[in-house]
Amino acid sequence: MRYTLRARGHPNVTAGHRTTFEVTVDPEIGETADCIIGVSSSDSISTLPDEMKRAIAGESSRVRVILRTENGYDEIRGYGHPELTLDHPTDIVCRKSDYICSRTLMIGADKAACDLDENLVRDLREGRELTVEIIVEY
Repeated sequence: MRYTLRARGHPNVTAGHRTTFEVTVDPEIGETADCIIGVSSSDSISTLPDEMKRAIAGESSRVRVILRTENGYDEIRGYGHPELTLDHPTDIVCRKSDYICSRTLMIGADKAACDLDENLVRDLREGRELTVEIIVEY
């Protein structure tokens, strides 16, 4: 199952966070928001299709997120979980840890903001468009 959403970068993207990365529907971020890589997202976790949410919350679901900009590409792999509520109104967060909250899309991710492709991060700092493809295998 696949779902694609759009966001854009922002001059305050630092991509320095060591355990998470985030995309938000909010149009602005502060200078200390080191996990946020995309703003003005077309979707939050709560607006993902119900079928997608059910797949993510499956007992053995594997989640991939593909990030694309004009000059950058990265792929992150992790896991869904039955306890994910997937109902936050503004954010989508991927986590290396197993912490679960309403913003969490995946746990056990193999990358965080600080691990992302440098060309991707450069494009995001320049405010370029970001395509986020979520792929769930179960």
